[in-house]
Amino acid sequence: MNKKIWLSSPHMGGFEKEFIDEAFETNWIAPLGPNVNGFEEDLQNFLNTDNAAALSSGTAALHLALILLNIKKDDEVLVSSFTFSASVNPIVYQYAVPVLIDSEKDSWNMDPELLENAIKDRLKKGKKPKAIIVVHLYGMPAKMDEIDKIAEKYDIPLIEDAAESLGSRYKGKATGTFGTFGIFSFNGNKIITTSGGGALVSKNKEMIEKARFLATQARDNAPHYQHSHIGYNYRMSNIVAGIGRGQMKILNKRIEQRRKINSIYVQKLGSQNGITFLKEPDSDFFSNYWLTTILIDEKIFGKTLLDIQSTLAEHNIETRPLWKPMHLQPVFKDYPKYINGTSEAFFNTGLCLPSGSNLLPEEQNKIIELILS
Repeated sequence: MNKKIWLSSPHMGGFEKEFIDEAFETNWIAPLGPNVNGFEEDLQNFLNTDNAAALSSGTAALHLALILLNIKKDDEVLVSSFTFSASVNPIVYQYAVPVLIDSEKDSWNMDPELLENAIKDRLKKGKKPKAIIVVHLYGMPAKMDEIDKIAEKYDIPLIEDAAESLGSRYKGKATGTFGTFGIFSFNGNKIITTSGGGALVSKNKEMIEKARFLATQARDNAPHYQHSHIGYNYRMSNIVAGIGRGQMKILNKRIEQRRKINSIYVQKLGSQNGITFLKEPDSDFFSNYWLTTILIDEKIFGKTLLDIQSTLAEHNIETRPLWKPMHLQPVFKDYPKYINGTSEAFFNTGLCLPSGSNLLPEEQNKIIELILS
């Protein structure tokens, strides 16, 4: 059996063990400690933002953002349809209503025109949306100028789901730092990992302090255990944060490696008739290219998506279809939606290729040769 080539596996840089060993030596095995504070500072410095809370997952970060925005039962939240379910699940945790917005073809992210149409339509129905969640898909920034202007025009708080886009920038500014809140994920398959983990960032210091409070079971400042709010066990642990601190030291290198992998795929497959890539629409966009994604026109290319997947799978190479849009998911299909057919077309013709920063040149060449063959 050939060695497995993964889609995007964890890639340690060697610094992680120093922080973990230090935690063991100083007995900081308790949930909070110096690594958590240090990791938050590292994130703030990298993102050029003032406030970050290290949490147990990106999903936890998004859930807390909705709680802090006072999203309640039957409130409506506008959200990208072309995404992973974790972008939508926390809305339902709050018994609120996701309103699903389709994509535009340049960045594959939320279509600003559809977004404004949806807001106007919800207002006509007497329901002003309480938040917008825009996703930066596969590391590609959304059209933030347009989306930000719409959010401001209608006075709707904006949350950025930057789970896949750490290190990506729009007009030189880090994704996750445009809105009221930004959320990040450090799951095992992300550009850097803490095994499992996430973060919530905001310009608002008070909001982040409250997020930390809620994430540690909302224990009041009292000599005994006293609780005036519902709390959550959402804080990142000191050991996990140590992995994150080590990973932050090589984040810029990981971005460079993913971008190089993407450029090699584009160089060697981009001229092939019937294959197109998700590319930066113009110089305003800088993607970390977390995953390299292709669209296959089977009439031109002569093979189907399934043909390519099956061939690669036979050689123990992991690929993955693009996200199935949320408006096509059984659990979300009955929620309001504003659809133009873009994300469904991408889902039917798109594939994620192995893109991990630890992908070897000979492994990438093998993938390319198998697709061309």
